[in-house]
Amino acid sequence: MTGQQHPGEQHPTPEFPSQDQPHPGWTGPMDPPPDHGEESYRGSGRLDGRKAVITGGDSGIGRAVALAFAREGADVLFTHLDDEKDDAAETARLVEEAGRRAVPVSCDVREEENCRALIDRAVAEFGRIDVLVNNAAYQMSQPDGIEAISTEQFDRVMRTNLYGMFWLCKLALPHIPEGGSIINSTSVQAYKPSPHLLDYATTKGAIVTFTQGLAQMVIDKGVRVNAVAPGPVWTPLIPATMPDTKKFGQQAPIGRPAQPAEMAPAYVFLASQDASYITAEIVNATGGTPLP
Repeated sequence: MTGQQHPGEQHPTPEFPSQDQPHPGWTGPMDPPPDHGEESYRGSGRLDGRKAVITGGDSGIGRAVALAFAREGADVLFTHLDDEKDDAAETARLVEEAGRRAVPVSCDVREEENCRALIDRAVAEFGRIDVLVNNAAYQMSQPDGIEAISTEQFDRVMRTNLYGMFWLCKLALPHIPEGGSIINSTSVQAYKPSPHLLDYATTKGAIVTFTQGLAQMVIDKGVRVNAVAPGPVWTPLIPATMPDTKKFGQQAPIGRPAQPAEMAPAYVFLASQDASYITAEIVNATGGTPLP
């Protein structure tokens, strides 16, 4: 649906069918299917000619951002894991359908050399990087407490959510021209951590601090750094990492999870020249959960 409507009734509300997927999860089996803006997002040239890099662009928020960026006029290089090739192909189709270049790249951001190769590829393809979106993330619910979080899991969460972001920012900055921007994906978990997502929430809090610090560090280069803090969003990560999806998102005051399409406009705004006076900012998109 389009047009003015009650926000709590705009998209499906819990209860959802019980569903479970192995990690990393895929879009196709999800019920209800996620909305990435395929039928609703209308571009207006706000990113004409821009070159964007998006990590985790195969599905969920990353796909919605790739679609929106393309319809706003940007070419998009995005990452996916090897197991996500089918989802990545669909994202590429949507970008190309918008008349823009799509460059899907299999990349695990947990390794510095992979991040270096990714930035080298982006520069080879585009010549520069106007927008870097650090969106790739890993979580795994552990309702049995800190004892259940293995060192292997903790390391994977840290390296995916923090190390990858750090390396990509460091490596991309020499190729981001004046007026460019970096947008990081944090979360409501940064401010209101769920005990069963302790390690994930820890990284999201660190992303807030990193974003605010880096923004001050690089503004003299003419580069803005901001973040988006989503609340619960209906993406493949949910059935792949949560023990029960039936009531997912019900805790938000709006009464439902966001669809990925509802996150994309925040990223478009922060990437555009409309946000020229906005840096070191966290855009909260939590469905009504108050944050500091």
